[in-house]
Amino acid sequence: MAFNILDAVKGFLSPDTVGKAASYLGESDSSIGRALSGLIPTTLLGITSKAEMDGGDSIMDLAKRALNTGILNNLGDTFSSAGGGIPESSPGLLSAVLGDKVGGIANAIAQFAGIKGSSAASLLGSIVPLVLGVLGKHAGDNGLSGSGLLSLLSGQKSSFQNALPGGLNLSGLFGGRETERHDATHATTHTHTETVHTEKKSGSWLMPLLLGLAAVALLLYLMKGCNGADKEEIRTETPVAVPDTTATTVTPVTPTRESLKVKLADNSEIDAYRGGIEDKLVNCLNDSSCTAGKDRWFDFDNINFEVGSARLTAESQAQVNNIVAILKAYPKAKIKIGGYTDKTGDDAANKKLSQERADAVLAAIKAGGANAAQLEGAEGYGEDLAKIAEDASDEERRADRRISVQLREK
Repeated sequence: MAFNILDAVKGFLSPDTVGKAASYLGESDSSIGRALSGLIPTTLLGITSKAEMDGGDSIMDLAKRALNTGILNNLGDTFSSAGGGIPESSPGLLSAVLGDKVGGIANAIAQFAGIKGSSAASLLGSIVPLVLGVLGKHAGDNGLSGSGLLSLLSGQKSSFQNALPGGLNLSGLFGGRETERHDATHATTHTHTETVHTEKKSGSWLMPLLLGLAAVALLLYLMKGCNGADKEEIRTETPVAVPDTTATTVTPVTPTRESLKVKLADNSEIDAYRGGIEDKLVNCLNDSSCTAGKDRWFDFDNINFEVGSARLTAESQAQVNNIVAILKAYPKAKIKIGGYTDKTGDDAANKKLSQERADAVLAAIKAGGANAAQLEGAEGYGEDLAKIAEDASDEERRADRRISVQLREK
């Protein structure tokens, strides 16, 4: 069986390890899991980019260094009271692999997962050595050279890109490559023209400051509890600003969406957002002039998946439950689930991923108690219906990446 890098790395991140990290950092398990879902593919994209620049030799050297730190055996100690699991070499590894992108990545992860900037930096300081260590072990076990390691990384690059969760904005950090996966960031009618963004937590700590890589190294040092620093004091301090050395402008914060109660035909109500999929779908069901059919699509705006898989995140369940409630309130309605990608990456891989994710959403709706007679299947279209050119900007291609509901009957 071919070696899957994503799966190999995730194998080291057991629920127990995630729980230890959450407890140590003062975050929830779900938030840490969400952060890791973005950090793993992001780190792999950074490593691949570095390998492509020099033929893989420097990454091979870094992988050997990381392996020699014992990170693969000591990951469970990273977030212990001793704080000794983060290798002393972490700042050097971060600098060598990600360069001036460290601050931007940590800031994006913190914003995406809703965690403190210090927590994101600490996680980054563990994941980079872990991924390098996994690569170092595989290379050593299989006698790979630097070029062989490069070939392995390049061959799985599209899977790294596809694994980036929706809502994680790393646009431009890797030379304009696709670094933001939004499977469902637009809620529209069949014309697919009206954009709706998911709500994001905001705060002053989200604003990237030009503090430089040295600040990240210092932060990691402090997170390890050096010089007798009290761990609990660090965890409960005011969230710190995460350094971002990639730009001089402040990243704009997405405006908060307007919450509303959507009343259904059975007089029950669901919590949703104005202009979201629930609002639009129910309006259509209540409007006699809004016809059902093959062209009547509504895009999910809060459906995400775990890294490298078709497993829905816990946060996605709320929107799944809302769809189930709508179907129960409108028993004549019948729907189909569609999955889509943009034109970047391998065609076959895009088709497979879109089908798996469409199937996963359909299965979740069934599991939520929806009447099977109202569900008319799921289909992954991959990039077949993508309209935006592959060489367009990531922002332009975003509309092609989504999971949608087709209202077939009402």
